Amino acid sequence: QVQLVESGGGSVQAGGSLRLSCAASGYTYSMAWFRQAPGKEREGVARIRSTGNTIYADSVRGRFTISKDNAENTLYLQMNSLKPEDTAMYYCAAATSDLYGATLSATSYKYWGQGTQVTVSS
Repeated sequence: QVQLVESGGGSVQAGGSLRLSCAASGYTYSMAWFRQAPGKEREGVARIRSTGNTIYADSVRGRFTISKDNAENTLYLQMNSLKPEDTAMYYCAAATSDLYGATLSATSYKYWGQGTQVTVSS
């Protein structure tokens, strides 16, 4: 059983930065960040495998960086050059094995955090 607790959300102006954190209990394999805006489907943002390999959604590549501190068992999402369209509830997720392929599918992740809100104003 893995428990995930996110933190670090908040309100920021366009062009600003935020760093999200996700503290995990238990051993984790691939982990990812997803987001969901009101009225929209949950969208994959970035994934990191236990080996450190990462993938990003086109909408955030070059602006967001996913990383993991294995000693602290904590996942991070550094978000720079934020845009109003980045406004959403952000969720941390963990899979029960390392995931391969170039897509971010929510159905591949068994464990989810409670979410942290990110609001970007123009």
